[in-house]
Amino acid sequence: MKKVLVVDDTKNIRTLLSIYLKLNGYEVLMASNGHEALSIIDTESVDLIFLDIKMPQLSGTEVLRIIRAKGIIAPVVIMTAFATVKNAIDCTKLGAITYLQKPFTTDKVKTILDNIMIERNPYDINIEHQIKIIKQLIKEDNLNKALDTLKVVLATDLNTPEIYELISIVYSKQGELKKAEIFHNMAQQLK
Repeated sequence: MKKVLVVDDTKNIRTLLSIYLKLNGYEVLMASNGHEALSIIDTESVDLIFLDIKMPQLSGTEVLRIIRAKGIIAPVVIMTAFATVKNAIDCTKLGAITYLQKPFTTDKVKTILDNIMIERNPYDINIEHQIKIIKQLIKEDNLNKALDTLKVVLATDLNTPEIYELISIVYSKQGELKKAEIFHNMAQQLK
């Protein structure tokens, strides 16, 4: 089951999205502000994020900037009542895949979800940047997060030996030596 994080300071928005997503088979996590969202993201792996731009204390743009810096590459749908060109540019540069204009209908949410499922790579991944982040996660012994990120990156690029080698390193550090050997051998074949 795909896990979706809904971040909005308006309870009605969170509730509407949560009900719709649950009825469509998603597990839903909710946050009423940016700090809660970051807390959840630090402890949970999410497949999709609906993120309000205009929130007190920590804006959605800043939350998006922080999660990208942490190496989290889940697709992000920006929710806003006040779309501006600057916000659009800032959020698109940070990998937001689309905007959901408030007020919205469940039909619009369905369209967005359908588009995400159709597209193989709904967000632009800079492989070199992701590899740097993954190496840092491995260095910090954050092996589960490193492996999650590696799997997503691998799904978008099957031909980079370094990705296989990093997966091998993570499995080796986790004591899964057979898996480590398989990915090491795959890396060698691609070189």
